[in-house]
Amino acid sequence: MNQISTIVCLCCGEKGTSVVWAKATDLEYRTTTDEFDIMRCNSCGSMFIHPIPLERLSEIYPSNYYSFAQSQDSLVHRIKTWLDKRYFRPLLAKVKGHNLSALDVGGGAGWELNVLKEADNRITHTQVVDLDPDAEKLAHANGHEYFCGRFEDFSSDSSFNVILMLNLIEHVANPLEVLEQARNLLAPGGIILIKTPNIDSWDARLFRHSNWGGYHCPRHWTLFTMPSMSGLVQRAGLKVIEASYTQGAPFWTTSVLFRMEKMGLVSITRERPVVYHPLFGLLSAFFAGFDFIRGMFAKTSQMFFILGKF
Repeated sequence: MNQISTIVCLCCGEKGTSVVWAKATDLEYRTTTDEFDIMRCNSCGSMFIHPIPLERLSEIYPSNYYSFAQSQDSLVHRIKTWLDKRYFRPLLAKVKGHNLSALDVGGGAGWELNVLKEADNRITHTQVVDLDPDAEKLAHANGHEYFCGRFEDFSSDSSFNVILMLNLIEHVANPLEVLEQARNLLAPGGIILIKTPNIDSWDARLFRHSNWGGYHCPRHWTLFTMPSMSGLVQRAGLKVIEASYTQGAPFWTTSVLFRMEKMGLVSITRERPVVYHPLFGLLSAFFAGFDFIRGMFAKTSQMFFILGKF
């Protein structure tokens, strides 16, 4: 592996400590045939894509991207909603106040904010920040305020008791700036909830050179370990209240379907990406169960962080 002296780690900012760990391309949505380097930082242990396709967002996030087109009436979504409510209720119970405000960064039409409001009726003010202009009308219909643009450019006269960053931090070019912005918007006693991939996992190593699903290439720009994320959180002036591993079924499923396609057993196209393949739901259910079992003694490929102010 060759160390490249001019490349700066997106997580810790160190220059000249990163090596090419793997190469990947967009096998999920087939938006490009370009190959990207997955760099590993020898200083903090995180990984990041190179080059960053910063000017290609409209290309690499197609109209059928799962978060734009996800059906809210599917069985999978109903199960997810039930699980999210179970997770949110005890978490929100720790936040004091009679009226709470919540912000979802990258929240689309605000489906997770809907779940939050159902889980705790103290949430009376909700805000979405997202880059998708098509989500604004739906967000307003769901009762949420909406800012269309980068989170770094968002401002508010109000602070927020709960800030959601679910599968968001890995998509940004400057995760430190994003966390600092979240800290500035967080109310005293409030919490930030982050969900992000964990590269220190079995499947990340097993599928390292086979377009591991967690690369989500070229849309995931920084991938963390628990220590590297914890270090980033501290540099942003925040503290880790709780950190845990959770199942990474989509990454297993995507990786396996890529392998099956290579063997000629399935077909994946731009018109029918991996997430819409008929086997995706079945395999995801299997690997979710598998991860719940192995999670008792091994690190799984997604992490939850609950953050607060010092």
